[in-house]
Amino acid sequence: MTTTDATTDDARDFAAYLATLPRIFAGAAALFRDAQGRVLLVEPNYREGWALPGGTIESDDGETPRQGARRETAEETGLDRELGRLLAVDWVSGEGRPPMVAYLYDGGVLDEKDLAAIRLQEEELLSWKLVPREELTAHLPGALGRRVLAALDVLDTGAGTAELEDGNPVH
Repeated sequence: MTTTDATTDDARDFAAYLATLPRIFAGAAALFRDAQGRVLLVEPNYREGWALPGGTIESDDGETPRQGARRETAEETGLDRELGRLLAVDWVSGEGRPPMVAYLYDGGVLDEKDLAAIRLQEEELLSWKLVPREELTAHLPGALGRRVLAALDVLDTGAGTAELEDGNPVH
């Protein structure tokens, strides 16, 4: 066997090994607030309920979570801005789908000019609104609502990144 044949066999073995590994989804979003602390939510047209600007990370293209959050936010809302620090990482169990890792970044505070500049991606979104903290879980049930509240706590306290499982803090 030549060195080239061995290298090809090794590459084939590694590819076969990779195919056996479990798959997970990864998503990333931005947490934008206004001067009153209300959170920017968007209403998707492809499912019920509300969400944060963001979406699936295109990891096959080498996109990082931060890049994915910025790209998705710009595509969905027209807000193309540098994102702040990572506020929360959440392992979300799969129910009828593989599990997902969700990254949530600080999008910062939007002023009136920023809000007036929002242009929704009509292929995906119906509307947007600003929601006060006390109403968030009514609009974002389950893990997403808990994730957003944990991220707001991080911002309020100056604590490190929140590590979550299904929106619940990991201690």
